[in-house]
Amino acid sequence: MNASTSIRPGFSLVEVLAAVAIIGIVTFLAIPNIIQVKQDSEDNLARAKANTLNLAIASYVQAAGPAAASANWSGKTDAYRYTNCLTPYIAFPEANFTAFTPGGYSFTLPTTIFPLTSKTLITNTNTSNSVDY
Repeated sequence: MNASTSIRPGFSLVEVLAAVAIIGIVTFLAIPNIIQVKQDSEDNLARAKANTLNLAIASYVQAAGPAAASANWSGKTDAYRYTNCLTPYIAFPEANFTAFTPGGYSFTLPTTIFPLTSKTLITNTNTSNSVDY
């Protein structure tokens, strides 16, 4: 058998281009779903941390008593409220309120704790949209 008639194993250019095109189409279809899943997981993390804050507020009011809790809460900043009032009631709390807040979000604690409500305002700072909670 001479060299000009032997068959060499390998892929043709058309086969390689077809494989690359299929991978490109699958990637093109998958990227929006991956982005949406990432955004949903970030929203869920923000909701979970807001729920943690609400439970810590309720625990703080129960432990300190309504009068003392209200007096220590009113007129203070969110950073003070987190550090001095809520961290004892949060499992594995972050060192400060900024570190506790997920990246791209902001939390606004209620200005008064009476009546006690289960609502912490969550805002996605990248889109300025409020996250339902």
